[in-house]
Amino acid sequence: MSQAARQGDVISYLEMCRQEGASLQRGMNFRLRQGTSVILMSLRSGAPYADQIEDDGRTIIYEGHDVPGGKSGGDPKTVDQVAFSHSGNPTQNGLFFEAAMKYKRGESEAEHVTVYEKIKQGIWVFNGLFRLVDAWQEVCDGRKVFKFRLESEDKALVSAPGKIAIEHTRLIPSAVKLQVWRRDGGKCVLCGSRKNLHFDHVIPFSKGGTSLLAENIQILCAKHNLAKKDEIR
Repeated sequence: MSQAARQGDVISYLEMCRQEGASLQRGMNFRLRQGTSVILMSLRSGAPYADQIEDDGRTIIYEGHDVPGGKSGGDPKTVDQVAFSHSGNPTQNGLFFEAAMKYKRGESEAEHVTVYEKIKQGIWVFNGLFRLVDAWQEVCDGRKVFKFRLESEDKALVSAPGKIAIEHTRLIPSAVKLQVWRRDGGKCVLCGSRKNLHFDHVIPFSKGGTSLLAENIQILCAKHNLAKKDEIR
């Protein structure tokens, strides 16, 4: 992941693949060729997995993935998610689960995971860097599914847990992103550019601006976003 990328950057699927140096054909990607782990999440209505955001954006609860269609002998949504394939190799569930267990046992540092969120077909947002700190299985609709807990590496979010009010979370909710995307027409509100876009706080987050209201979020291109910095415009 490019060091220049910041939380809230809008990115296309192809750009995302170029950033990570891999064709991201699945939602869970453990240690790609660059050594980074990547997950693709979605909170949209009708999303295939029950991903969640908790603790005012500091925590993601990510649902593991089903067996590939056609290999389960039935509807993948009716059978348990698995940690190992029929050949005995670990699935992506298994790889992420074992990494979380090693961290909990004190055998390794937490896995660093880059998180992208799908807000619309072909449109993704960089949600930031997270640490994989826990994993478990639970029964959902009569089958076992994996759950993974990831905590933000953003110091602004984790420096004072319990003291950050819900109206002062940096992570912009999916519904707000989609509302702003539609309102602003998917382009910079200052110049109309459709390239290198970013979800920007009108009243900066650092100055108390909320992420929960579309009125305080706008789309800016990289040029105008960098020019603004922490100014209010």
